[in-house]
Amino acid sequence: MKGEIAEIAESAIVYPGTVVGDGCRILDGAVVGKPPTLGPRSTTKQEDLPPLELGPGVIVSTGAIVFAGTRLGAGVIIGDQACVRERCEIGDDVVIGRGALVENDTSIGALTKVQAMAYITAHSTIEDSVFIAPCVQTTNDNFMGRTERRHELRKGPTIRRGARIGGGAVLCPGIEVGEEAFVGAGAVVVKDVPPRMVVVGNPARVLREVPLEELLDAAPS
Repeated sequence: MKGEIAEIAESAIVYPGTVVGDGCRILDGAVVGKPPTLGPRSTTKQEDLPPLELGPGVIVSTGAIVFAGTRLGAGVIIGDQACVRERCEIGDDVVIGRGALVENDTSIGALTKVQAMAYITAHSTIEDSVFIAPCVQTTNDNFMGRTERRHELRKGPTIRRGARIGGGAVLCPGIEVGEEAFVGAGAVVVKDVPPRMVVVGNPARVLREVPLEELLDAAPS
């Protein structure tokens, strides 16, 4: 470890080699730098991982787990009982809400918010300033574990800059949500969402354009 540590709780577990930036807080019962334990039939890569890196000012809250091989940018907050798996890249000032799970090999851009109990599947790409509401579910396997073809096609969603995903929405494998798009609560997204469009329903359909005053560059700071 290196840097000036503001707080590491006595009940926290910090695995050897973990890089902890200045002013980090690792709270009660948190586990950082944990190596993954994989089953014999796991499709996740079996490999030695580099140490977890926590940027300056990161907060890993009570009971949260962050795995080895991941990097958290400055000012990231990992909420109570949340989990971030291995080989993830999390940008500056990202918030991962209580009980949310970010699976392996996922990237999340700066200033994005992933709210409570959301599930971000492996091999997902989320750009800057995205909003993901509570209980959003993402998927990456159209075959649900059957047929060998699934391996070459496994891919989570891509969510472009400034997109907003409403509570309880479901994003199917490999779809792209365009920049500044808006996915309504409970929508089931089975195909790409064009930029700056509002989609609703099951399956999700285009309802209208996102109003100009709601776009990132127009919103008050």
